[in-house]
Amino acid sequence: MSSIKAPTRWDIAITLVLLVSLLSLSVYFFGEDSSLGPNQIVLTLVAAVVALIGVKNGLCWEDIEQTIISSVSAALMAALILLSVGGLIGSWILSGTVPSMIYYGGLLLSPEYFYVAGCLLCALVSFCVGSSWTTVGTIGVGVMGTAVSLDMPVEITAGAIISGSYFGDKMSPMSDTTNLAPAVTGTDLFTHIRSMMWTTFPSILITLVIFTVLGLNHEPDVVDGVIDSSLFSAGLTDTFTINLFMLLPVAFVVFMAMKKVPALATVLAGTMVGCVFAVLFQGPVITQFVNDASLNTFEAMVKGTWTVLFDGYVSNTGDSKIDSLLSRGGMFSMLHTLWLIIAAMSFGGMMEKTGMLQKMVRGLLALSVSSAALVAKTIVSCIGVNAIASDQYISIVMPGRMYSDEYKKRGIKPEVLSRVLEDGGTITSPLIPWNTCGAFLMGTLGVATIAYVPYCFFNLINPLMSIVLAYLGIGMGNDEPVASGAVANSQENNSVLEGVSR
Repeated sequence: MSSIKAPTRWDIAITLVLLVSLLSLSVYFFGEDSSLGPNQIVLTLVAAVVALIGVKNGLCWEDIEQTIISSVSAALMAALILLSVGGLIGSWILSGTVPSMIYYGGLLLSPEYFYVAGCLLCALVSFCVGSSWTTVGTIGVGVMGTAVSLDMPVEITAGAIISGSYFGDKMSPMSDTTNLAPAVTGTDLFTHIRSMMWTTFPSILITLVIFTVLGLNHEPDVVDGVIDSSLFSAGLTDTFTINLFMLLPVAFVVFMAMKKVPALATVLAGTMVGCVFAVLFQGPVITQFVNDASLNTFEAMVKGTWTVLFDGYVSNTGDSKIDSLLSRGGMFSMLHTLWLIIAAMSFGGMMEKTGMLQKMVRGLLALSVSSAALVAKTIVSCIGVNAIASDQYISIVMPGRMYSDEYKKRGIKPEVLSRVLEDGGTITSPLIPWNTCGAFLMGTLGVATIAYVPYCFFNLINPLMSIVLAYLGIGMGNDEPVASGAVANSQENNSVLEGVSR
């Protein structure tokens, strides 16, 4: 290991130029479909180039293979959750849960205040359960369906869902990242949450104002003098059994999440409840879905619920809008996203193993000339690690470790660093298509990352708010001495990483 050379500036330059160039070409040629395969090829090719650079610098092939295995293994839980959410969506459509969420959402949410209400609903649920992924995979799916019924643009709706979900996740004491950031910097959880209020609350207030304005300026689609949402609701009730009882699977999942049941177990349990509800209350829907006269009722029920878990639900109501919305779900639908996660984690692991990632972060640190500039560089570092390592946890842990001593030298409290790590790491992860969070959201909501990014106002505003307040000297907390033991040891950090869930 002592013969391994540090990467040169040319090594890093070649890698970054190749990455940016190929990703740009991917978007140019394939547009919103770039994450359905083209981006995966790019990440795989660039990972191979980084591996060759590693070999040039002294790495052996066994090290490279082990790095790829370790990196992909670190994302295995996220991959399992992703596949489980695919099954959850399919079972909840077949059970009538998603159609009921859409139906009642259309009755309760007016188009004028739809975006802001959807954002607030997701924020509340995410705060209660401490998980943006659980919120998006359950409440978010229903809000997206309601958007279609009200003829609201799905890109803006996705932005509202993500903005609310990540605000609630960030401020929840049950959130994984909200616990990880103070563990890395050596501060306590509630001091960290209080520190985040400086940047998070102004950001969400601005976000809610923007969504309110967008909603008030929206003109609903009208067909022959009748709002199209009423026709949409009629199509749902003609096909599914719709009532409030069908919403119990949602309440069950939220209850389990609030009881801190692990995310994978929660989603799987919610999927099974959805299957039971489908068999008990949606018999005619299952029979029509299977469409096989040779099967008796019991066989049709088994085949139907089995099919939606791996292949999703296919709607044949005759209404193109309903059929397009409800024909989704299944673990198979998540395979492109799973492929993206594997490719991204392989690339990120190689960047870290070769030392390129660390050298890039240290290079940014050398450019900091003031405390405010240090905050800005930390934000940029978190975003860069999110893009290169493709994982929000690494974007918190790595910059946190590398910048901690510098924050102490400048007399800046550890809760300021933990806040900045969340402002730059947690919040920006959904904005990157090949990041595990961006890939999950794209697969779950069915909206391309590049399409929803312009409307994730909270996620865009929050990092900027952090930088602006730092330059204004607001919330920097450098008027008191920093507590000792600011940096948690690596064993503690690793234990935190192993125990967290999305």
